[in-house]
Amino acid sequence: MPSEIAKKLAFEILGNVDPVVTSARLGRLSIAGRKDVDTPNFFAVSSRGVIPHMTPDVVASNFNGAGIHIAIEDFIEKKEPPVLKCPGPSPLHTFTALPRTLFTLLAPRRTPAVMSPNANTNTTVSVFTSDGFRQPSNKQYISMIQKLQPDICIPLADIAYGTKPGVKRITKMPGRTEKWVADHIQDCEHQTIFAPILPIDFSSQWEYVNSLEEQANRIAGLAFYDSSLLPDIPATTAMSSLPRLSLDEPASPHHILRQVSLGMDIFTIPFVGFATDAGISLTFTFPKPSSSTENNLNDSGLSTVPLGIDMWNTSHASSTIPITPSCTCYTCTSHHMAFIQHLLSAKEMLGWALIQIHNQHIISEFFKAVRASIKNGTFEMDSEGFARYYESELPAKSGQGPRMRGYHFKSEASEPKRNEKPWTVGLDAQYSALVPDTAVDLKEKEFAEKTTD
Repeated sequence: MPSEIAKKLAFEILGNVDPVVTSARLGRLSIAGRKDVDTPNFFAVSSRGVIPHMTPDVVASNFNGAGIHIAIEDFIEKKEPPVLKCPGPSPLHTFTALPRTLFTLLAPRRTPAVMSPNANTNTTVSVFTSDGFRQPSNKQYISMIQKLQPDICIPLADIAYGTKPGVKRITKMPGRTEKWVADHIQDCEHQTIFAPILPIDFSSQWEYVNSLEEQANRIAGLAFYDSSLLPDIPATTAMSSLPRLSLDEPASPHHILRQVSLGMDIFTIPFVGFATDAGISLTFTFPKPSSSTENNLNDSGLSTVPLGIDMWNTSHASSTIPITPSCTCYTCTSHHMAFIQHLLSAKEMLGWALIQIHNQHIISEFFKAVRASIKNGTFEMDSEGFARYYESELPAKSGQGPRMRGYHFKSEASEPKRNEKPWTVGLDAQYSALVPDTAVDLKEKEFAEKTTD
């Protein structure tokens, strides 16, 4: 039987906010055994249960987010995944060595997910594991949820990743998802379930959403694959009082602010990891800096400020100042830009680790300031000032970045290799000179090809 511990999630809307009105709001998530989470807030995106570039001890001492987003497809490459054999009331925390204070959010697929060549069926979805595509059934996924006991889980949803679904597919998506969610609610009675809202127009899934409204007392929250649908959700107290999770991959802090203004509570933010892999240190703050700073910006001839710094730029090679002088993260208080730039140039993984610590801190401080702005009643004004001050997109990638891992993407036949050859042309030539051709060498020693008499 599922453990009762940490399965009763409470969500409280703070302040004098009408829960049926679509607007920025403050809230608090609470589960026994975990640290209370003030919202708006974020869950870090993980790879195989780990925040990229951060070891568990670093997460414990330097991560201030709400929790970790984990995908079941990261663990099911084997018939009997080791994660399912972990003991205790929280196997996910045991397997990943996460701090017990953090929430675990278990979803079927990563954020972002790799497009599958295999279509979902009425009973299965196609996922991308480390050794290829698999199609676990809803029954198997529910069984895994029951064993892993995540703090929050998202049932299977019929999502067409990477492609725009056709008319025929759209007609199937709500029915399949409704059936899967109903089975999940029935078999995981004590589990904290965030029901998925599909990334299709509301009119195509209104029957499914109405079925969720009828079972609002049996679900703990809503997971949006398209945050623009939030205003379409029925403005009833039962539905509007549920916490809202965004899975639609905001591309910049501007998109996050837009979603917060609609009343979104929790976020998964892949661009933090993308920036780290690209060697970009995030530098934005909310609200924007003081008006005097903005005046200096205008006097310098610039219209907007970048959201981050490209640490591959060789101009940082002699800079002995922190990434952000006012930042209190471990990276900025212990190291300077020249050291980080050197690490990247030498392809030392510590470079990306330090940038990741900094970037996770920046996004945590961003949400802390957003909550303060909502509490002060200045969120709309602060968001407008932020939009005027900062560029709309993150800086472009210029460096190599760490080596790609195969379970993060599926290469197309026409695509070039995503990782460069480990040997350069010059080294290849030197290596060939030192090591004779094996086939020629064998022939010289009279090891001819086998022949039959």
